[in-house]
Amino acid sequence: MKTASESKLQLMQRAHLNMEKLIPDLELTDREKLALTCRILFDKGLDSGLAGQITCRVLGANTYITQRLGLGFDEITADNLIEVDHDLNPIKEEGMPNPANRFHTWIYKQHPEINCIIHTHPTHIAALSMLETPLVISQMDTTALYNDCSFVSEWPGVPVGNEEGELISNALGGNRAVLLAHHGQLVTGKTIEEACNLAVLIERAAKLQLLAMAAGTIKPLPDALAQEAHDWVSTDKRNKINFAYYARQALKHHSDCI
Repeated sequence: MKTASESKLQLMQRAHLNMEKLIPDLELTDREKLALTCRILFDKGLDSGLAGQITCRVLGANTYITQRLGLGFDEITADNLIEVDHDLNPIKEEGMPNPANRFHTWIYKQHPEINCIIHTHPTHIAALSMLETPLVISQMDTTALYNDCSFVSEWPGVPVGNEEGELISNALGGNRAVLLAHHGQLVTGKTIEEACNLAVLIERAAKLQLLAMAAGTIKPLPDALAQEAHDWVSTDKRNKINFAYYARQALKHHSDCI
């Protein structure tokens, strides 16, 4: 066996190279990816009526794409998404966005590296938010969020004002996620794929945390190993591979979305 004498680092590097070489990316537009993300999150139980917003930056323009207010995640298609400016004015005056999208504009203004934002109120995140308890990462599958989720401990009310936008944007800091007390969650990504994966993952992490809290005391992960795991699963290629699997699942039931 040629790899028997290789170190863990060498084996990890080999795996990354093979992923880049052997696994092709999906050929989809941002509108198609965003529509698929809506359907993925609906299928995985992250919808809450008409609550929640999913947006992606239009590269090269001071605008972003989002859902029309009045449509649920299961109704979104690449064609019925709308493009809006940072005052929430639709570019083609077709429908309107959710007014709560205002806090997305603050995040895009203050965090130029972010290209996608997902905000939802899924069941286990909402339940954890009621306890005013930060997210705890203590299981291997959820380590993409290790040291990567901020916490807003006070509810500022309905987030349609500029004050809420500043609060949430500042709380995010250098992390990719925020747990909002008495509210829900927000995740971000450099890509739509990254944000979609984190949105699914943060709800799973909250569910595991609530189950563990009900059974006993959660034990911490070793910091260095948890950070290693975080970095291992947080590469662009891993995000694309994982999103592609979710997309195939969604397209079995929602071929109309793209």
